[in-house]
Amino acid sequence: MAKQLHEIVERAVAQVLERQLPKLKSELVERVLAELPAPAAGASAGGGQTSAGLTQSIASIHGGTTQKEILRALLDAGSAYASRVALFVVKAGAATGWQGRGLGDDDAVKDFPLDISSGPAAHAYQNRIVAPANIAEMDRRFVKQFGGPENEQILVLPLVLKDKVAALLYADGGAEGVLDAASLEVLVMATSSWLEVVSLRKQVQKDAGDGVAAMAQAPAPVPVQTVSSFSDPFAGHSPKHIAKAPEPAAEVVEVAAASAASAAAAPATDPFAGMSPEDADVHRKAQRFARLLVDEIKLYNQAKVAEGRRNKDLYDRLKEDIEKSRATFQKRYGSTAAASGDYFQKEVLRSLAEDDLSVMGGNFRK
Repeated sequence: MAKQLHEIVERAVAQVLERQLPKLKSELVERVLAELPAPAAGASAGGGQTSAGLTQSIASIHGGTTQKEILRALLDAGSAYASRVALFVVKAGAATGWQGRGLGDDDAVKDFPLDISSGPAAHAYQNRIVAPANIAEMDRRFVKQFGGPENEQILVLPLVLKDKVAALLYADGGAEGVLDAASLEVLVMATSSWLEVVSLRKQVQKDAGDGVAAMAQAPAPVPVQTVSSFSDPFAGHSPKHIAKAPEPAAEVVEVAAASAASAAAAPATDPFAGMSPEDADVHRKAQRFARLLVDEIKLYNQAKVAEGRRNKDLYDRLKEDIEKSRATFQKRYGSTAAASGDYFQKEVLRSLAEDDLSVMGGNFRK
């Protein structure tokens, strides 16, 4: 009975979050992009990355479902706006290297102890603001091991969670001189926001599970995976348990209770039930990523979407955005088990065309 209830709660939580997360993601993207100054003459400070590119970078961060995936996405995205980046996790007043990009030997960053008692690292940590500086002001041991940029300009950006600096992102232009401070700051803000959303989502799931278990008087303990500080770098900074459950939790419990009442008569079907757990997980992630990409197309092209539906030429109006997002989806999932699902194409038809193929126009590939 407890196992059955656990499965019911999982399905109910997934249903509610599927409705809530696209809206949350769109609002987060809109909020962080609003912080980005308008580039002069259409060019960014980093030399060529457009706002569309920044939107895709944020989408990759929001595609992460675990802390490790989100942080890796931040480093990957950040490397488009800085030649060299490195992330240092802050715990108990000490900063320790996690991963880097563009530093030659990126593995050497892991476990590197960064001095945050002085210089730009201390400024960013203590004041929770971006600290631009000269490489000469940086931790000497860091400079000795990893060198510095040719123009000597660096940035240290704080990643703040629940009013605490959970990590510091180091960035410089290396030999190429690519260093876009504004875009990096937006990426860090997006990462911080999404980490808190993911943490809240886990809390909602836990609250819902506790509520249904109490109703059934058969509590099913949720397994907790023990990981090292580097596998789960923000474990010490996760939002604390809130006495009053977040607003979506009530809806989750209500749906779960209704599901429990009718489970015996009409058990929910899982479209991935016949797959291995690994393949099913990839398919689910691909579906979510496709929805995120299409939601962002809708968010930034509301007028075009409305006109395209009226005139039945939606694809022609959104071709560039659709194909760029399609390429992003293919890059991530085109060589995985989820490729056969064609989830991006299905989401374009479901969300943009509202399941009416005719509004896409004759140039849309079926």
